[in-house]
Amino acid sequence: MALSDYSFVNLATVREDLLAKKYSATDLVEFFLQKIEREDKYNAFLEVFSNSSLAAAKALDQKITSGVSLGELAGAIIGIKDNLCYKNHKVGASSKILNGFQSLFTATAVQKLIDQDSIIIGRLNCDEFAMGSSNENSAYGAVRNPIDPSLVPGGSSGGSAASVAAGLCMASLGSDTGGSIRQPASFTGLVGLKPTYGRISRYGLIAFASSFDQIGPFTKTVQDSELLYRVMAGRDAMDSTSAKQPVHQKKAEKKHFTFAYYNEVIDSPGLHPKTKALFLEKIEALKRAGHEVISTSFPYLDQLVPCYYVLTTAEASSNLGRYDGVHYGARSEASADIPSTYFNSRTEGFGQEVKRRIMLGTFVLSAGYYDAYYSKGQKVRRLIKDATDQILAKADFLISPTTPHPAFKIGEKANDPIALYLEDIFTVQANLAGNPAISVPMGTTDEGLPLGFQILGKSFDEETLFAAASLV
Repeated sequence: MALSDYSFVNLATVREDLLAKKYSATDLVEFFLQKIEREDKYNAFLEVFSNSSLAAAKALDQKITSGVSLGELAGAIIGIKDNLCYKNHKVGASSKILNGFQSLFTATAVQKLIDQDSIIIGRLNCDEFAMGSSNENSAYGAVRNPIDPSLVPGGSSGGSAASVAAGLCMASLGSDTGGSIRQPASFTGLVGLKPTYGRISRYGLIAFASSFDQIGPFTKTVQDSELLYRVMAGRDAMDSTSAKQPVHQKKAEKKHFTFAYYNEVIDSPGLHPKTKALFLEKIEALKRAGHEVISTSFPYLDQLVPCYYVLTTAEASSNLGRYDGVHYGARSEASADIPSTYFNSRTEGFGQEVKRRIMLGTFVLSAGYYDAYYSKGQKVRRLIKDATDQILAKADFLISPTTPHPAFKIGEKANDPIALYLEDIFTVQANLAGNPAISVPMGTTDEGLPLGFQILGKSFDEETLFAAASLV
């Protein structure tokens, strides 16, 4: 039967309904394909995988008919950010320089979802090479926030956030280098998870900054976030940076926690009044629920964003050197020899923000400046990691607003890169230190715009992080 109307509840319910034969997987896919065609006014999808998603749905229906055991994610309709590889499908990091490129393999995280019978419905718009905090840097146009289309959805995983917020898929995957999952989740009222560095394989993720990047999910609920995390997490022989620590499958039993927050965050003049009010209300609610909440200070708050941009631009400069117009992707028609091929292909293929970060990274790695910037940045990163661990030695979690303010207007900060870099003020610590962090909805402004509440936990202790996120 065709689904004339469908209301998504959670991923576990989808699997149960398929087993109960309330509808077929094909019905589900057709419903979402039609909804995307009808309602994607937000430029969230760059491409819809109609043929392959329908083929996957029919294969799943055959499994149900045959009585074969279904995967944990049976029937989950999932979109993937345009920097995640999916074999025989296009992937381009929302950049002209990879225009027309088709992946030869599937990212490990994506494959793990497919192995559990989820269905990949399309690739989602993002800031070019995941560089941005507003999703205005895509070569294919800005993504709009479904809450208010005049606003940004956040970045760089803006399409991933918008697609779930608009109900165009059940969940999505993004990547988080300095807040690129958590900030869009805050702006669109979703749950966004950045796992511990190395917990989910980066194999098949187009790199921005290799020692920062992590894949994570956008979901409507903490429970769905945990389910997707458990499916994707684990050691991968294809990624030497993936962690060997075992993934705990049992839920944390602890019910009362100690939460720490920074005095400097509360007193920050840049904090939106409603953000501050809601955060203080959340602190009082935690206390009433029997949790301990302590205030503390962080000696390197002013160094977080500068350290992050020194190191990530350096890594970007190295990682993006492979895009030269020779090996794959777009090649300039003005190419006459090797030097002009490199020069013209990169000039035409990369956007302004990507060029800016490549040049910054090349500068901090250059002779005479390496020790002054890159080497010093690595030392500061070590201090940040140690200071973070010291706080988490006396508290279970570090809490803060996810963002200083709600979503802003498209174009409002487009000509002010420093203002956009400062969007990461509350989120970059988790990437610098490698810790897991999750953003959950905290409330809304008087205008109805969502704000997020961030919980940063101990490395490789996501199960406790989920337990806390479920309570708050």
